[in-house]
Amino acid sequence: MNGFLNVCKPTGRTSSDLVVFVRKRLPKGTAVGHGGTLDPEASGVLPVCVGSATRLFDYIIDKQKIYEARIKLGVQTDTQDATGRVVEERPVEVGEAELVAALPAFTGEIEQIPPMYSAVKRDGRRLYQLARKGQSVALESRRCRVDAIEYLGAEGDDTYALRITCGKGVYIRTLCHDIGLALGCGAHMRSLSRVAAGIFKIEDALTPEKVDALAREDRLSEALIPLDAPLGHLPAVRVGEKSRHAVLNGNPLRPQWLESPAPTDAAAVRVYLNDAFAGIGAPQPDGSVKFRAMLYRPEDER
Repeated sequence: MNGFLNVCKPTGRTSSDLVVFVRKRLPKGTAVGHGGTLDPEASGVLPVCVGSATRLFDYIIDKQKIYEARIKLGVQTDTQDATGRVVEERPVEVGEAELVAALPAFTGEIEQIPPMYSAVKRDGRRLYQLARKGQSVALESRRCRVDAIEYLGAEGDDTYALRITCGKGVYIRTLCHDIGLALGCGAHMRSLSRVAAGIFKIEDALTPEKVDALAREDRLSEALIPLDAPLGHLPAVRVGEKSRHAVLNGNPLRPQWLESPAPTDAAAVRVYLNDAFAGIGAPQPDGSVKFRAMLYRPEDER
């Protein structure tokens, strides 16, 4: 079994919990991983890599993601979300108009300081491990990109809903925290749901209960998304039957074997043998393509 499962992670479970849950419902020895961690109290889309798909993690992790978050003004916590200890409360003298006016400053290329309660490593240890022991370290800001923040509406009790479209490495908790600082009242993230990660959408995601039901019916393979489906952002190159031996051996593909030249400015390309996805390659200066991940299986031929 090779491909991706689009799973909806419920709140209260870790991303690793879901990986174990799926692994127990697959043939023994099947490799399983996830395509981007969600905090335990967050919910939503969790791409699960099955079999050969685990080798494609690096090519799907940096795709655009969309989150729906609820920001609570006036209360700051040590974790920057609702699970943390309240460290400061301030009167809220701003409302919807001020919040909406503040949002454009947090789009585009922005700087963020990772929260102490995060998986970022310092001297070989996770920051959250230090934070749980009451330790704090000076952290450098990191550059990241927020493509858009859409205001969705007020929900009472100084709480507002936002839809955030962003790339890899954005901490939505920190975004809410920083918006609160800009408004002068502080804030934290009350809840978070990831509604899209690349091609994986919340409306198509399988609940754990659905995954379990499909597994019991021996139909989980029907829910697998093809290996190349999330890789449409990469250019494609194709070789014909004469190159089968080279593909099977993972040999570099010579320029004359390619149906069209490989784009030399691309970091990676999708490689197809006839119509079957064969793996990921890296274009070389001489026009050849060197495999990074050879995934071809004869049974994939259509």
